[in-house]
Amino acid sequence: MTKLRHFRRQDASPRSSRRLALSAVLTLAMIGCGGPPNKDSPPPPASNTPSATSTSTATTGTALAETRSTMTENLKVEVVGLNRVEGRHLIAQIRLSNTGTEKRLSWAGEMGDHTRPLGEIKWASGIGILDAQARTWLLPYKPAGSPCLCSGLGRDGLGHFIDPGRSITVYAVLPAPSGNPATTVVVTPVGPPMLDVPISDEAPVGDFPDPDAEPVTPVTRRLILPSESLDKSEETADDGKDLQVNLSADVLFAVDKATLTPKARSVMARTAKLIDASPATVVTVAGHADSSGTDAINDPLSLRRAQAVQHALSALLTRDGVRFQTEGYGSRRPLYSNDSDEGKRRNRRVTVTFPKPQPAAQEPVATTTTGATDLTGSARADGQPIAMEVTGLRRLPGGLGLLTYKITNKGSSDAWFRDLHHAQDWEAYKYQAATNVRVTDLVARRQYLPGRIEVPTDDGVDFYCACTAVSGVRISTEKFPPGQTREFWNLFALPDTAATLKVKIGPFRDFQVPVQ
Repeated sequence: MTKLRHFRRQDASPRSSRRLALSAVLTLAMIGCGGPPNKDSPPPPASNTPSATSTSTATTGTALAETRSTMTENLKVEVVGLNRVEGRHLIAQIRLSNTGTEKRLSWAGEMGDHTRPLGEIKWASGIGILDAQARTWLLPYKPAGSPCLCSGLGRDGLGHFIDPGRSITVYAVLPAPSGNPATTVVVTPVGPPMLDVPISDEAPVGDFPDPDAEPVTPVTRRLILPSESLDKSEETADDGKDLQVNLSADVLFAVDKATLTPKARSVMARTAKLIDASPATVVTVAGHADSSGTDAINDPLSLRRAQAVQHALSALLTRDGVRFQTEGYGSRRPLYSNDSDEGKRRNRRVTVTFPKPQPAAQEPVATTTTGATDLTGSARADGQPIAMEVTGLRRLPGGLGLLTYKITNKGSSDAWFRDLHHAQDWEAYKYQAATNVRVTDLVARRQYLPGRIEVPTDDGVDFYCACTAVSGVRISTEKFPPGQTREFWNLFALPDTAATLKVKIGPFRDFQVPVQ
Protein backbone atom coordinates (compact mmCIF):
# COMPACT_ATOMS: atom_id res chain seq x y z
CA MET A 1 0.00 0.00 0.00
CA THR A 2 1.22 3.53 -0.73
CA LYS A 3 2.77 5.18 2.29
CA LEU A 4 1.46 8.56 3.37
CA ARG A 5 3.24 11.06 5.59
CA HIS A 6 1.42 12.28 8.68
CA PHE A 7 -0.01 15.66 9.62
CA ARG A 8 2.53 17.86 11.39
CA ARG A 9 2.35 20.69 13.87
CA GLN A 10 4.09 23.79 12.50
CA ASP A 11 6.19 23.97 15.67
CA ALA A 12 6.95 20.25 15.82
CA SER A 13 10.45 19.02 16.56
CA PRO A 14 12.06 16.55 14.10
CA ARG A 15 11.21 13.66 16.37
CA SER A 16 7.59 14.71 16.98
CA SER A 17 6.93 15.83 13.40
CA ARG A 18 6.18 12.27 12.41
CA ARG A 19 3.06 12.37 14.59
CA LEU A 20 0.27 14.84 15.26
CA ALA A 21 -0.08 15.39 19.01
CA LEU A 22 0.15 11.71 19.85
CA SER A 23 -1.48 11.31 23.25
CA ALA A 24 -1.20 8.64 25.87
CA VAL A 25 -4.99 8.59 26.22
CA LEU A 26 -5.14 6.78 22.89
CA THR A 27 -3.70 3.38 23.61
CA LEU A 28 -4.58 2.24 20.11
CA ALA A 29 -1.65 3.03 17.80
CA MET A 30 -3.42 4.32 14.72
CA ILE A 31 -1.05 3.74 11.82
CA GLY A 32 -1.73 5.83 8.69
CA CYS A 33 -2.72 4.00 5.55
CA GLY A 34 0.04 1.42 5.53
CA GLY A 35 2.69 3.81 6.83
CA PRO A 36 5.25 2.51 9.32
CA PRO A 37 4.62 2.98 13.05
CA ASN A 38 6.64 5.53 14.94
CA LYS A 39 9.95 3.98 15.99
CA ASP A 40 9.24 4.85 19.63
CA SER A 41 5.89 3.04 19.61
CA PRO A 42 5.46 -0.65 20.32
CA PRO A 43 4.87 -2.83 17.26
CA PRO A 44 1.23 -3.47 16.40
CA PRO A 45 -0.19 -6.90 17.15
CA ALA A 46 -0.73 -9.43 14.40
CA SER A 47 -3.60 -8.76 12.01
CA ASN A 48 -5.42 -11.93 13.04
CA THR A 49 -5.82 -10.74 16.63
CA PRO A 50 -9.11 -12.32 17.71
CA SER A 51 -10.30 -9.46 19.91
CA ALA A 52 -9.92 -5.72 19.52
CA THR A 53 -9.62 -5.34 23.27
CA SER A 54 -6.17 -6.90 23.22
CA THR A 55 -4.91 -3.72 21.53
CA SER A 56 -7.06 -1.00 23.08
CA THR A 57 -8.95 0.15 26.09
CA ALA A 58 -11.66 2.77 26.47
CA THR A 59 -10.68 6.27 25.42
CA THR A 60 -11.34 8.38 28.48
CA GLY A 61 -12.23 11.65 26.74
CA THR A 62 -15.70 13.16 27.07
CA ALA A 63 -18.01 12.30 24.19
CA LEU A 64 -19.17 15.12 21.91
CA ALA A 65 -22.21 13.10 20.82
CA GLU A 66 -23.45 9.54 20.95
CA THR A 67 -25.88 7.12 19.37
CA ARG A 68 -26.76 3.44 19.70
CA SER A 69 -26.65 0.75 17.05
CA THR A 70 -30.10 -0.12 15.77
CA MET A 71 -29.11 -3.71 15.07
CA THR A 72 -26.68 -4.51 17.89
CA GLU A 73 -28.24 -3.67 21.24
CA ASN A 74 -25.04 -3.22 23.24
CA LEU A 75 -22.98 -1.24 20.73
CA LYS A 76 -22.62 2.41 21.76
CA VAL A 77 -21.11 4.87 19.29
CA GLU A 78 -19.57 8.15 20.51
CA VAL A 79 -17.79 10.99 18.74
CA VAL A 80 -14.70 11.76 20.83
CA GLY A 81 -12.89 13.97 18.34
CA LEU A 82 -13.89 16.12 15.36
CA ASN A 83 -11.08 18.34 14.10
CA ARG A 84 -10.83 20.55 11.04
CA VAL A 85 -7.33 20.57 9.56
CA GLU A 86 -6.07 23.29 7.22
CA GLY A 87 -9.67 24.37 6.72
CA ARG A 88 -10.25 21.59 4.18
CA HIS A 89 -10.08 18.25 5.95
CA LEU A 90 -11.84 16.69 8.91
CA ILE A 91 -10.57 14.01 11.26
CA ALA A 92 -13.32 12.13 13.06
CA GLN A 93 -12.57 9.87 16.02
CA ILE A 94 -15.29 7.44 17.05
CA ARG A 95 -15.33 5.39 20.25
CA LEU A 96 -17.11 2.04 19.96
CA SER A 97 -18.13 0.48 23.28
CA ASN A 98 -19.56 -2.91 24.14
CA THR A 99 -21.94 -2.07 26.99
CA GLY A 100 -22.98 -5.68 27.47
CA THR A 101 -21.70 -8.16 30.03
CA GLU A 102 -21.63 -11.46 28.13
CA LYS A 103 -21.04 -11.41 24.36
CA ARG A 104 -18.23 -10.00 22.28
CA LEU A 105 -19.35 -7.67 19.48
CA SER A 106 -18.11 -7.55 15.90
CA TRP A 107 -17.60 -3.94 14.81
CA ALA A 108 -16.11 -3.85 11.29
CA GLY A 109 -19.15 -5.00 9.33
CA GLU A 110 -21.34 -2.53 11.19
CA MET A 111 -19.07 0.47 10.57
CA GLY A 112 -18.46 -0.26 6.88
CA ASP A 113 -20.03 1.87 4.15
CA HIS A 114 -22.81 -0.36 2.80
CA THR A 115 -22.80 1.44 -0.58
CA ARG A 116 -19.38 -0.10 -1.32
CA PRO A 117 -18.57 -3.65 -2.45
CA LEU A 118 -19.00 -6.13 0.38
CA GLY A 119 -15.28 -6.86 0.48
CA GLU A 120 -14.60 -3.30 1.64
CA ILE A 121 -16.93 -3.10 4.64
CA LYS A 122 -14.30 -4.46 7.03
CA TRP A 123 -13.01 -0.89 7.28
CA ALA A 124 -14.53 2.03 9.22
CA SER A 125 -15.50 3.41 5.83
CA GLY A 126 -19.04 4.32 6.88
CA ILE A 127 -18.00 7.19 9.18
CA GLY A 128 -19.22 10.31 7.45
CA ILE A 129 -20.57 13.84 7.60
CA LEU A 130 -23.90 15.13 6.35
CA ASP A 131 -23.08 18.42 4.63
CA ALA A 132 -26.66 19.68 4.79
CA GLN A 133 -26.07 22.98 3.00
CA ALA A 134 -24.43 21.23 0.04
CA ARG A 135 -26.86 18.27 0.15
CA THR A 136 -23.97 15.81 0.15
CA TRP A 137 -22.91 12.84 2.24
CA LEU A 138 -19.14 13.05 2.82
CA LEU A 139 -17.19 9.83 3.42
CA PRO A 140 -13.48 9.08 4.04
CA TYR A 141 -10.98 9.85 1.28
CA LYS A 142 -9.93 6.95 -0.92
CA PRO A 143 -6.20 6.63 -1.67
CA ALA A 144 -4.80 4.42 -4.38
CA GLY A 145 -4.81 0.79 -3.34
CA SER A 146 -6.98 1.19 -0.24
CA PRO A 147 -10.72 1.54 0.37
CA CYS A 148 -10.38 4.59 2.61
CA LEU A 149 -8.28 6.78 4.90
CA CYS A 150 -9.82 5.21 7.96
CA SER A 151 -9.29 2.48 10.53
CA GLY A 152 -9.15 -1.07 9.20
CA LEU A 153 -8.79 -4.49 10.73
CA GLY A 154 -5.33 -5.91 10.05
CA ARG A 155 -3.75 -2.61 9.02
CA ASP A 156 -4.36 -0.88 12.36
CA GLY A 157 -3.87 -3.93 14.55
CA LEU A 158 -7.56 -4.22 15.33
CA GLY A 159 -9.32 -7.50 15.91
CA HIS A 160 -12.82 -8.39 14.84
CA PHE A 161 -14.41 -8.16 18.26
CA ILE A 162 -14.91 -5.83 21.23
CA ASP A 163 -15.07 -7.64 24.58
CA PRO A 164 -17.85 -6.87 27.10
CA GLY A 165 -17.23 -3.64 28.98
CA ARG A 166 -14.41 -2.58 26.65
CA SER A 167 -14.00 0.07 23.94
CA ILE A 168 -11.90 0.83 20.90
CA THR A 169 -11.39 4.09 19.01
CA VAL A 170 -11.47 4.24 15.21
CA TYR A 171 -10.88 7.21 12.91
CA ALA A 172 -11.70 8.57 9.47
CA VAL A 173 -10.11 11.36 7.42
CA LEU A 174 -12.59 13.07 5.11
CA PRO A 175 -13.41 16.44 3.51
CA ALA A 176 -14.60 19.23 5.81
CA PRO A 177 -18.22 20.37 5.32
CA SER A 178 -18.78 23.49 3.22
CA GLY A 179 -19.17 26.93 4.72
CA ASN A 180 -16.77 26.43 7.65
CA PRO A 181 -19.57 25.59 10.13
CA ALA A 182 -19.04 25.44 13.88
CA THR A 183 -21.04 22.20 14.11
CA THR A 184 -22.04 19.41 11.79
CA VAL A 185 -24.03 16.17 11.57
CA VAL A 186 -21.96 12.99 12.02
CA VAL A 187 -23.36 9.89 10.34
CA THR A 188 -22.49 6.23 10.73
CA PRO A 189 -24.16 3.12 9.30
CA VAL A 190 -25.21 1.84 12.72
CA GLY A 191 -27.71 4.30 14.20
CA PRO A 192 -29.41 7.68 13.89
CA PRO A 193 -27.22 10.65 12.85
CA MET A 194 -25.63 12.67 15.63
CA LEU A 195 -26.66 16.33 15.41
CA ASP A 196 -24.85 19.57 16.27
CA VAL A 197 -21.47 17.95 16.87
CA PRO A 198 -18.93 20.75 17.51
CA ILE A 199 -15.94 21.02 15.17
CA SER A 200 -12.60 22.02 16.68
CA ASP A 201 -9.92 23.87 14.73
CA GLU A 202 -7.29 22.68 17.19
CA ALA A 203 -4.83 19.96 16.19
CA PRO A 204 -6.34 16.51 16.69
CA VAL A 205 -4.98 14.15 19.32
CA GLY A 206 -3.54 11.13 17.56
CA ASP A 207 -1.50 9.95 14.60
CA PHE A 208 -3.34 10.10 11.27
CA PRO A 209 -2.56 9.88 7.54
CA ASP A 210 -2.31 13.16 5.62
CA PRO A 211 -4.63 13.39 2.57
CA ASP A 212 -2.31 16.02 1.04
CA ALA A 213 0.69 13.68 1.00
CA GLU A 214 -0.31 12.36 -2.42
CA PRO A 215 -3.50 12.08 -4.49
CA VAL A 216 -6.63 10.82 -2.79
CA THR A 217 -10.16 10.75 -4.13
CA PRO A 218 -12.97 12.46 -2.20
CA VAL A 219 -15.93 10.12 -1.75
CA THR A 220 -19.11 12.19 -1.86
CA ARG A 221 -22.70 11.07 -2.36
CA ARG A 222 -25.42 13.41 -3.55
CA LEU A 223 -28.48 13.50 -1.34
CA ILE A 224 -31.74 13.54 -3.31
CA LEU A 225 -34.89 14.63 -1.46
CA PRO A 226 -38.10 13.60 -3.25
CA SER A 227 -41.63 14.84 -2.66
CA GLU A 228 -44.89 14.50 -4.53
CA SER A 229 -48.29 16.11 -4.77
CA LEU A 230 -51.08 14.25 -3.01
CA ASP A 231 -52.94 13.82 -6.30
CA LYS A 232 -49.87 11.99 -7.76
CA SER A 233 -49.66 14.45 -10.65
CA GLU A 234 -45.96 15.15 -10.13
CA GLU A 235 -42.93 14.07 -8.13
CA THR A 236 -40.03 16.43 -7.44
CA ALA A 237 -36.45 15.45 -6.63
CA ASP A 238 -34.30 18.16 -5.02
CA ASP A 239 -30.53 17.71 -4.79
CA GLY A 240 -29.88 21.18 -3.42
CA LYS A 241 -28.72 22.46 -6.82
CA ASP A 242 -31.34 21.40 -9.37
CA LEU A 243 -35.01 20.53 -9.28
CA GLN A 244 -36.13 17.53 -11.30
CA VAL A 245 -39.91 17.67 -11.69
CA ASN A 246 -41.39 14.40 -12.94
CA LEU A 247 -44.83 15.13 -14.37
CA SER A 248 -47.13 12.12 -14.54
CA ALA A 249 -47.91 11.24 -18.14
CA ASP A 250 -51.14 9.64 -16.92
CA VAL A 251 -52.33 13.08 -15.79
CA LEU A 252 -50.92 15.02 -18.73
CA PHE A 253 -52.04 12.81 -21.60
CA ALA A 254 -54.54 10.23 -22.72
CA VAL A 255 -53.20 6.75 -23.48
CA ASP A 256 -50.85 6.78 -26.50
CA LYS A 257 -51.55 10.49 -27.07
CA ALA A 258 -49.34 13.59 -26.96
CA THR A 259 -52.05 16.24 -26.55
CA LEU A 260 -52.26 17.80 -23.08
CA THR A 261 -55.46 17.10 -21.16
CA PRO A 262 -57.49 19.78 -19.30
CA LYS A 263 -56.14 18.35 -16.03
CA ALA A 264 -52.62 19.24 -17.14
CA ARG A 265 -53.25 23.00 -16.88
CA SER A 266 -52.73 23.35 -13.13
CA VAL A 267 -49.67 21.06 -13.22
CA MET A 268 -48.11 23.16 -15.98
CA ALA A 269 -48.87 26.39 -14.08
CA ARG A 270 -47.11 25.22 -10.92
CA THR A 271 -44.04 24.10 -12.88
CA ALA A 272 -43.90 27.39 -14.79
CA LYS A 273 -43.96 29.34 -11.51
CA LEU A 274 -41.00 27.31 -10.25
CA ILE A 275 -39.04 28.06 -13.44
CA ASP A 276 -39.93 31.77 -13.19
CA ALA A 277 -38.59 31.82 -9.62
CA SER A 278 -35.36 30.04 -10.58
CA PRO A 279 -32.18 31.46 -12.16
CA ALA A 280 -32.63 29.04 -15.06
CA THR A 281 -31.47 30.05 -18.52
CA VAL A 282 -31.72 26.49 -19.86
CA VAL A 283 -34.51 24.04 -19.00
CA THR A 284 -34.41 20.43 -20.14
CA VAL A 285 -37.63 18.58 -20.88
CA ALA A 286 -37.40 14.81 -21.35
CA GLY A 287 -40.18 12.38 -22.18
CA HIS A 288 -40.12 8.84 -20.75
CA ALA A 289 -42.20 5.69 -21.14
CA ASP A 290 -42.58 2.43 -19.25
CA SER A 291 -41.42 -0.89 -20.68
CA SER A 292 -44.71 -1.65 -22.42
CA GLY A 293 -44.60 -1.44 -26.20
CA THR A 294 -41.57 -1.16 -28.44
CA ASP A 295 -38.91 1.48 -29.04
CA ALA A 296 -40.53 2.23 -32.38
CA ILE A 297 -43.62 3.39 -30.46
CA ASN A 298 -42.14 4.69 -27.20
CA ASP A 299 -39.32 6.82 -28.59
CA PRO A 300 -41.34 9.13 -30.88
CA LEU A 301 -44.26 9.26 -28.40
CA SER A 302 -42.00 10.32 -25.53
CA LEU A 303 -40.44 13.04 -27.71
CA ARG A 304 -43.83 14.41 -28.83
CA ARG A 305 -44.98 14.51 -25.21
CA ALA A 306 -41.84 16.39 -24.17
CA GLN A 307 -42.41 18.88 -26.97
CA ALA A 308 -46.03 19.40 -25.87
CA VAL A 309 -44.90 20.17 -22.32
CA GLN A 310 -42.19 22.52 -23.59
CA HIS A 311 -44.69 24.52 -25.68
CA ALA A 312 -47.10 24.81 -22.74
CA LEU A 313 -44.39 25.96 -20.35
CA SER A 314 -43.05 28.52 -22.85
CA ALA A 315 -46.49 30.14 -23.05
CA LEU A 316 -46.85 30.27 -19.26
CA LEU A 317 -43.48 31.79 -18.33
CA THR A 318 -43.56 35.46 -17.34
CA ARG A 319 -39.86 36.21 -17.91
CA ASP A 320 -37.57 36.13 -20.92
CA GLY A 321 -34.18 34.51 -21.36
CA VAL A 322 -35.19 30.86 -20.88
CA ARG A 323 -34.16 28.34 -23.52
CA PHE A 324 -35.47 24.76 -23.69
CA GLN A 325 -33.78 21.49 -24.64
CA THR A 326 -36.16 18.67 -25.50
CA GLU A 327 -35.46 14.93 -25.63
CA GLY A 328 -37.41 11.68 -25.85
CA TYR A 329 -35.86 8.63 -24.17
CA GLY A 330 -38.61 6.05 -24.52
CA SER A 331 -38.22 3.36 -21.87
CA ARG A 332 -34.41 3.54 -21.59
CA ARG A 333 -34.22 5.60 -18.37
CA PRO A 334 -36.65 4.16 -15.82
CA LEU A 335 -36.72 5.61 -12.31
CA TYR A 336 -38.42 2.53 -10.88
CA SER A 337 -38.73 -1.15 -11.63
CA ASN A 338 -41.18 -1.93 -14.40
CA ASP A 339 -42.15 -5.15 -12.61
CA SER A 340 -45.09 -3.50 -10.85
CA ASP A 341 -48.02 -1.34 -11.99
CA GLU A 342 -46.89 1.39 -9.57
CA GLY A 343 -43.38 1.36 -11.01
CA LYS A 344 -44.73 1.60 -14.56
CA ARG A 345 -47.02 4.47 -13.59
CA ARG A 346 -44.12 6.45 -12.15
CA ASN A 347 -41.93 5.72 -15.19
CA ARG A 348 -44.53 7.20 -17.56
CA ARG A 349 -43.47 10.79 -17.11
CA VAL A 350 -42.13 14.00 -18.57
CA THR A 351 -39.16 15.27 -16.58
CA VAL A 352 -38.47 19.01 -16.37
CA THR A 353 -35.05 19.91 -14.91
CA PHE A 354 -33.76 23.37 -14.01
CA PRO A 355 -31.71 25.12 -11.28
CA LYS A 356 -33.44 25.22 -7.93
CA PRO A 357 -35.32 28.46 -7.12
CA GLN A 358 -33.93 30.53 -4.30
CA PRO A 359 -36.15 30.17 -1.23
CA ALA A 360 -38.24 33.18 -0.35
CA ALA A 361 -37.38 34.96 2.89
CA GLN A 362 -39.42 33.44 5.68
CA GLU A 363 -39.97 34.23 9.32
CA PRO A 364 -38.13 31.69 11.51
CA VAL A 365 -40.31 28.79 12.58
CA ALA A 366 -40.73 28.63 16.33
CA THR A 367 -39.16 25.59 17.96
CA THR A 368 -41.85 23.29 19.31
CA THR A 369 -41.68 20.53 21.88
CA THR A 370 -43.90 17.49 21.89
CA GLY A 371 -45.23 18.19 25.39
CA ALA A 372 -48.12 15.93 26.25
CA THR A 373 -48.86 15.04 22.63
CA ASP A 374 -49.40 11.31 22.23
CA LEU A 375 -46.92 10.10 19.62
CA THR A 376 -47.28 6.38 20.30
CA GLY A 377 -48.97 3.66 18.30
CA SER A 378 -49.42 -0.10 18.24
CA ALA A 379 -49.53 -2.95 15.73
CA ARG A 380 -48.89 -6.70 15.65
CA ALA A 381 -46.23 -8.86 14.04
CA ASP A 382 -45.96 -12.66 14.21
CA GLY A 383 -48.76 -12.55 16.76
CA GLN A 384 -46.80 -10.24 19.09
CA PRO A 385 -47.82 -6.72 20.14
CA ILE A 386 -45.52 -4.08 18.65
CA ALA A 387 -45.27 -0.56 20.07
CA MET A 388 -43.95 2.52 18.26
CA GLU A 389 -43.05 5.98 19.56
CA VAL A 390 -42.00 9.02 17.51
CA THR A 391 -39.02 10.51 19.33
CA GLY A 392 -38.42 13.58 17.20
CA LEU A 393 -38.85 15.47 13.93
CA ARG A 394 -35.95 17.89 13.92
CA ARG A 395 -35.22 20.63 11.41
CA LEU A 396 -31.65 20.63 10.05
CA PRO A 397 -29.84 23.22 7.90
CA GLY A 398 -30.43 23.20 4.17
CA GLY A 399 -34.15 22.40 4.33
CA LEU A 400 -33.60 18.91 5.76
CA GLY A 401 -35.46 17.11 8.51
CA LEU A 402 -34.55 14.10 10.66
CA LEU A 403 -37.34 11.81 11.86
CA THR A 404 -36.52 9.34 14.66
CA TYR A 405 -38.80 6.70 16.15
CA LYS A 406 -38.51 3.68 18.44
CA ILE A 407 -40.08 0.26 17.93
CA THR A 408 -40.49 -2.25 20.76
CA ASN A 409 -41.59 -5.88 20.86
CA LYS A 410 -44.04 -5.94 23.78
CA GLY A 411 -44.69 -9.66 23.43
CA SER A 412 -43.18 -12.80 24.88
CA SER A 413 -41.68 -14.30 21.70
CA ASP A 414 -39.41 -13.18 18.86
CA ALA A 415 -41.15 -11.19 16.13
CA TRP A 416 -40.11 -10.10 12.64
CA PHE A 417 -41.56 -6.63 12.02
CA ARG A 418 -41.19 -6.27 8.22
CA ASP A 419 -43.66 -3.45 7.58
CA LEU A 420 -40.94 -0.79 7.60
CA HIS A 421 -39.69 -1.69 4.11
CA HIS A 422 -43.03 -2.59 2.51
CA ALA A 423 -43.35 0.73 0.66
CA GLN A 424 -44.87 1.15 -2.79
CA ASP A 425 -41.62 2.62 -4.07
CA TRP A 426 -39.32 0.00 -2.54
CA GLU A 427 -37.96 -0.79 -6.00
CA ALA A 428 -36.42 2.69 -6.20
CA TYR A 429 -33.63 1.61 -3.83
CA LYS A 430 -30.68 -0.73 -4.17
CA TYR A 431 -31.46 -2.54 -0.90
CA GLN A 432 -34.33 -2.84 1.53
CA ALA A 433 -34.51 -0.13 4.16
CA ALA A 434 -37.02 1.69 6.37
CA THR A 435 -38.68 3.36 3.37
CA ASN A 436 -42.33 2.83 4.36
CA VAL A 437 -42.47 6.24 6.02
CA ARG A 438 -44.14 9.44 4.78
CA VAL A 439 -44.27 13.02 6.03
CA THR A 440 -47.16 15.15 4.73
CA ASP A 441 -47.84 18.88 4.69
CA LEU A 442 -51.65 18.86 4.64
CA VAL A 443 -51.86 22.62 4.04
CA ALA A 444 -49.69 22.49 0.92
CA ARG A 445 -51.10 19.05 -0.02
CA ARG A 446 -47.59 17.69 -0.47
CA GLN A 447 -46.03 14.42 0.66
CA TYR A 448 -42.33 13.97 1.40
CA LEU A 449 -40.56 10.67 0.73
CA PRO A 450 -37.37 9.40 2.42
CA GLY A 451 -34.16 10.89 1.08
CA ARG A 452 -32.00 8.94 -1.34
CA ILE A 453 -28.22 8.68 -1.46
CA GLU A 454 -27.02 8.64 -5.08
CA VAL A 455 -24.02 6.37 -5.74
CA PRO A 456 -22.37 6.38 -9.20
CA THR A 457 -21.78 2.98 -10.80
CA ASP A 458 -20.04 1.85 -13.98
CA ASP A 459 -23.36 1.73 -15.84
CA GLY A 460 -25.31 4.55 -14.16
CA VAL A 461 -26.28 5.18 -10.55
CA ASP A 462 -27.71 3.24 -7.63
CA PHE A 463 -29.93 4.75 -4.96
CA TYR A 464 -29.77 3.90 -1.27
CA CYS A 465 -32.19 5.13 1.34
CA ALA A 466 -31.04 7.91 3.68
CA CYS A 467 -32.58 5.95 6.51
CA THR A 468 -32.06 2.82 8.61
CA ALA A 469 -30.94 -0.11 6.44
CA VAL A 470 -32.58 -3.51 7.01
CA SER A 471 -30.65 -5.65 4.52
CA GLY A 472 -27.11 -6.74 3.77
CA VAL A 473 -25.14 -7.07 7.02
CA ARG A 474 -28.16 -5.49 8.76
CA ILE A 475 -30.63 -8.11 7.57
CA SER A 476 -31.72 -8.94 11.13
CA THR A 477 -32.60 -5.35 12.03
CA GLU A 478 -36.33 -6.10 11.82
CA LYS A 479 -36.12 -9.12 14.16
CA PHE A 480 -37.07 -8.15 17.72
CA PRO A 481 -36.55 -10.40 20.77
CA PRO A 482 -39.11 -9.95 23.55
CA GLY A 483 -38.83 -6.53 25.19
CA GLN A 484 -36.22 -5.17 22.80
CA THR A 485 -36.41 -1.54 21.62
CA ARG A 486 -34.67 -0.21 18.53
CA GLU A 487 -34.48 3.34 17.19
CA PHE A 488 -34.90 4.02 13.47
CA TRP A 489 -34.42 7.18 11.42
CA ASN A 490 -35.23 8.83 8.09
CA LEU A 491 -34.04 12.01 6.37
CA PHE A 492 -36.62 14.11 4.53
CA ALA A 493 -36.97 17.50 2.93
CA LEU A 494 -39.05 19.76 5.17
CA PRO A 495 -41.23 22.70 4.09
CA ASP A 496 -39.79 25.98 5.34
CA THR A 497 -42.75 27.23 7.36
CA ALA A 498 -44.45 24.10 8.69
CA ALA A 499 -44.69 23.83 12.47
CA THR A 500 -46.55 20.48 12.49
CA LEU A 501 -46.58 17.71 9.90
CA LYS A 502 -48.48 14.46 9.50
CA VAL A 503 -46.25 11.40 9.89
CA LYS A 504 -47.17 7.90 8.72
CA ILE A 505 -44.87 5.02 9.73
CA GLY A 506 -45.69 1.56 8.39
CA PRO A 507 -48.98 0.17 9.74
CA PHE A 508 -49.23 2.57 12.66
CA ARG A 509 -51.83 5.31 12.89
CA ASP A 510 -51.18 8.82 11.56
CA PHE A 511 -49.50 11.32 13.87
CA GLN A 512 -49.44 15.11 13.93
CA VAL A 513 -45.81 15.68 14.89
CA PRO A 514 -44.38 19.08 15.94
CA VAL A 515 -41.24 20.15 14.09
CA GLN A 516 -38.43 20.84 16.55
